[in-house]
Amino acid sequence: MMDRLLILEDGSVYKGTALGSNANFRMGEIVFNTSMTGYQEILTDNSYCGQIIMMTYPLMGNYGINGDDMESIIPAAFGFVVRDYCEYPSNWRSQQTLDDYLKRVNVPGIYGIDTRAITKKIRTQGTMKATLADPDVDVEAVIRELNENDYLHNQVKRVSTTRIYPIPNRGHKVVLMDFGAKLGIVRELTKRNCDLIVVPYDTPAYEIMNFHPDGVMLSNGPGDPEDVSIAIQTIRQLVGKVPMFGICLGHQLIGLACGAKTYKLKFGHRGGNHPVVNLATGRVEITSQNHSFAIDIDSLKDTDLEMTHQALNDHSCEGVRHKKYPIFSVQYHPEASAGPQDSQYLFDEFITMMEKEKEEDHA
Repeated sequence: MMDRLLILEDGSVYKGTALGSNANFRMGEIVFNTSMTGYQEILTDNSYCGQIIMMTYPLMGNYGINGDDMESIIPAAFGFVVRDYCEYPSNWRSQQTLDDYLKRVNVPGIYGIDTRAITKKIRTQGTMKATLADPDVDVEAVIRELNENDYLHNQVKRVSTTRIYPIPNRGHKVVLMDFGAKLGIVRELTKRNCDLIVVPYDTPAYEIMNFHPDGVMLSNGPGDPEDVSIAIQTIRQLVGKVPMFGICLGHQLIGLACGAKTYKLKFGHRGGNHPVVNLATGRVEITSQNHSFAIDIDSLKDTDLEMTHQALNDHSCEGVRHKKYPIFSVQYHPEASAGPQDSQYLFDEFITMMEKEKEEDHA
C-alpha cells in the first residue's frame, strides 16, 4: 500500500492510502456526494468532468464493479475520495474490484481520510480546487498552483460525442443533444421505443431539424451552462419548432435560451436523496441530483418560463416549462442511475407531449 495526499487550495493537506491509478493527477473541483450506493454510476457520470468526487458514505467498493451499470464508457472524473475501501467485494454481479477498475481507466483515488471533516469544510467554505499527489511532492508549490489556476471551461467539449450516430428503433424520432449524456437517458428513451439520433453539443439547429424529429432531448453535462453559448443559441432557434425535454445541464440551457439567468450554488446538489416538490400536484419526489448551477427563480418572471418543481432543502428551482410551447425541463435526474425512480414518469410525459404535437400538426 502506498501513501497519497489530497491537497486543497486553502492549504489543507490530508494523508491517506492510494487507490486506483498511480498517475494522472489533475487539478479539479472537489465536490461531495451523499449517496449510500451507486458509486459505479456516479464515477461514470460525465457531469463530473473536471471534478474530484468525494463520497460522504464511508464504505465504498463492497459490491465491486460490473459491466452493466456504466453511465459512460470512460469516466471523466479527475479523482475519487472515500473514507473506507473494501478490498474484497461480495456480489454475484461483481466482475472486478473498484481499485482494479480505477487503475484500468486511469483515475486516481485515495482512502483512509476524514471525509466528514472535508465535507463540513466544503459546506462552510464552498467547493474549492484540489488535487491528489504523491507524498514527496512540494506541497507549497502545489497549493500555489491550485490558487493560480482557474477551473476548466471546456468540459462539455471534452465529453460530448464528436460525431452523429443513430440508435435505431420504431417509435418517435428523438434527437439527443449530447452534452455528456448518461446512458440511463438512452435506456429510458429506448425502453419507450424512441428512434434516437445522438448529435454533438455544437450541432446547429438547421441540421437537427433536417432529421424531422418528433422531439429533442437535451442531456445532462458538466460545467457552467454559460460556457456553452453555442448550444444556448441552438436551443433558442429550436424554441417553437419542436418539443423539447431538458435534464440537468439541458434544463439550465433551456433557462438561458429563454432569457433566465443561472448562478453557482455554494456546494451543489449531489446524491440520491434530494426531496423535490411538484408544484402542480404537491407530490414530493425523492430525486437523484448532480449539479453545481441552478436557474435563478427571480429571473423567470421576465421570461415565458414558469417554475414547475422546487427543491425542499434550499428552495432552488428544480423544473420549468414554457407557457406557449411544448418545452419542459428538470434539474434532477429522472433516469435515476443511481437513485430513486420516483420521477421516471417525466419520460412518459415527453412521449405524450410529442404525440399531442403530432396530432395537432395533422389536425
